[in-house]
Amino acid sequence: MTAALTMERIAETSPRFKARMAGVLYFLSVLTAASGETFLRGRLAFAAGYIAILGMAAVTLISYDILKPVNRSLSLLAVPFAFVGLAFEVFRWQPQGLNVALVFHGIYCILVGYLIFRSTFLPRTLGALEAIAGLAWLTYLSNPLVNHLSPYNLAGGLLGDVSLFLWLLVMGVNVQRWQEQVDAA
Repeated sequence: MTAALTMERIAETSPRFKARMAGVLYFLSVLTAASGETFLRGRLAFAAGYIAILGMAAVTLISYDILKPVNRSLSLLAVPFAFVGLAFEVFRWQPQGLNVALVFHGIYCILVGYLIFRSTFLPRTLGALEAIAGLAWLTYLSNPLVNHLSPYNLAGGLLGDVSLFLWLLVMGVNVQRWQEQVDAA
């Protein structure tokens, strides 16, 4: 099978299936990362972390594909923010003790939240929750702010992220409205 044929098959895949795959990959990534940090040590913990990061990279690309009918440029702009955040995770770089990966993830969440809010195929509430999650993750720009707002910032961030991907896992997207938005774009 050629690469062009593979890309064509991916492009023809139902947006509902893509959304559900994003939900599955998100939860598997979170589960893998949590297991790696809680139960595993040494190389196994590092491997679990890298597997989780690869899963989140796939989620980012699937999310781009689902949201590009809303605004292709903005959906594409969100991707590098997610990837830079994931790169910080890969290298475990936290300058001055700041979790910069979460800050980049916060910017990504705000962009995705806006796209979802403007979409016709996902509930606007999910977009608002995802944007709130992004604001919560942005608190990681400042250690004193993180410490002052903890655990509320963590709860706000997780509420938005988990709500979105739980919705994608269970409900997917409204395919008819997604197609209408594709046709309009």
